[in-house]
Amino acid sequence: MPAWIGLGANLGDAQATLDSALSAIGALPDTVLEQVSSRYRSAPLDAEGPDFLNAVARVRTGLAPLVLLEALLVLENDHGRKRSHRHAPRTLDLDLLMHGTARLDSARLSLPHPRLHQRAFVLAPLAEIDPGLLVPGAGPVEALLAACRDQICVRLAERQEPAAGRP
Repeated sequence: MPAWIGLGANLGDAQATLDSALSAIGALPDTVLEQVSSRYRSAPLDAEGPDFLNAVARVRTGLAPLVLLEALLVLENDHGRKRSHRHAPRTLDLDLLMHGTARLDSARLSLPHPRLHQRAFVLAPLAEIDPGLLVPGAGPVEALLAACRDQICVRLAERQEPAAGRP
């Protein structure tokens, strides 16, 4: 099953943190890292703090959505993520954006991610790696990105293809 994961960091060495997180995602059980977007810089939305470094990864996984989410939360904690308050600056933020075409709305997880369609820092890297992607219940990723033109999101580096399923 394909799944898309949003990565972000705005504390510490964000570049190294994203590299480490991608390696860890690729090492998850029954999961292969298929593609990673370029890195993007964006200002925090509805928060203060340094700019974020963002990317999106597409994986192929046999993990169920909630199992994958739990694994991503462990990786955040392993990278020093603190949850002091909503929208706090963070060493690592991993969001399960989509899990195939699954639609889920529970206390623990909503799929697709409930704010995916409103965030250029997610949509730009997502459109880069899967331009024809349809977000269930929201529409084509490229049209969603066009609706977020007022958000500054700057592409920084070319994407790197994973070697043998690893970054």
